[in-house]
Amino acid sequence: MLAGEDQNDCEILAALIRAHQPDLGAAAKLVRINDPVRLRRKSGPKLAAAVEALVGKARAKARQQHAELLGFVVHEDLDGYTDAQYDRIRAALTGEFARQCRGFLTAFALAAWESEGWLLLFPDAFPHVRPRWEVPAHLRDKDTGRIKDAKEELKRGLGTPVFRESDGPAVARKALEHRLIPFPRGINRSYADFVGDLAGWT
Repeated sequence: MLAGEDQNDCEILAALIRAHQPDLGAAAKLVRINDPVRLRRKSGPKLAAAVEALVGKARAKARQQHAELLGFVVHEDLDGYTDAQYDRIRAALTGEFARQCRGFLTAFALAAWESEGWLLLFPDAFPHVRPRWEVPAHLRDKDTGRIKDAKEELKRGLGTPVFRESDGPAVARKALEHRLIPFPRGINRSYADFVGDLAGWT
């Protein structure tokens, strides 16, 4: 089960999950909950209630699909760096999900700054989407969690046609297709933390 800020983010997550958990196989369906995720600014009872609502919807969606709920992957953009605030927010969110998600696995994708920063870890995927696209040198082989507003950097730096948020899933799928995942160029601790969550599924 996937929940994220929007459909684009969930499609990016789906490609990453398939790359990092190939043993899921074709039989496992990745199903999205349509409700946008807005958790990072919540705490205490408000966070608990919001997570309870999401988990309830995940269970209901699995029943609707006549399927077993194996795992729940949740995405939200941090809109910030991987600093002490990131550590605090991620600990609170993963702790609450672990408390409420009994009987199935969880992974939390708290992307710094945003999921486009994760896409920059796979620069060679971009020309497979648009042949004229080339990730500029100043965005390659970096700590992409330290790149503020990676989406705008891609819009300015890739060339024509201008990168759109809706292009993100195609980049992720090409990274999967060409086996660029799970071999990132550069680092991003928020991505590594997410991959670490997925590694715990085996």
